[in-house]
Amino acid sequence: MSPANRRTADTSVIAAINHPLRRRLIDLVGVEGPSTASRLAEATGELVGNISHHLKVLAAAGVIEEAPELAKNRRERWWRSAHASYSWSVADAGGDPAAELVATTAEEVNLAHHVAKVRGWFEDRQQYDEAWVRAAFSTESWLTLTPERLDELSRRIQDLVREYHDDPSSGEDAEPVYVFAHGVPARP
Repeated sequence: MSPANRRTADTSVIAAINHPLRRRLIDLVGVEGPSTASRLAEATGELVGNISHHLKVLAAAGVIEEAPELAKNRRERWWRSAHASYSWSVADAGGDPAAELVATTAEEVNLAHHVAKVRGWFEDRQQYDEAWVRAAFSTESWLTLTPERLDELSRRIQDLVREYHDDPSSGEDAEPVYVFAHGVPARP
């Protein structure tokens, strides 16, 4: 059973969240909080009209939502994370070649996004103090599991990450931290 905030994504949602600029917008709104198209354009170096278009695509997919209570006037539009996580599997495509292609491409884009975050850390870690360098981690293990136990491990990891998400650190030394995990059948 998936957490209440996790939705199985259809191909339109998968396509929406796996566009490089939209992925960056999701990250910015998720980490920095609600924002306007103008602020996001400044943060990304993109044109406001382009950002507005991508925000509307993300809103239609249910990934972000308007935050009208933050607007100072009727023209100002604020956007916030809808706090929904998405999961998908090529198996969800049900044999539809187009849906399988979207899901497979999204998996590749997702993995590249994960790897880019770690590579960014490798490039920037000299800017952090020793405590951060020591705290950063990677882990890997060979396990022998059934599909059911792999699903259980996935849920337990998601629950643990959600616990830290819902109780963020505070203080001047708190930083956004990117955490990801993959558990896949493999051969040595």
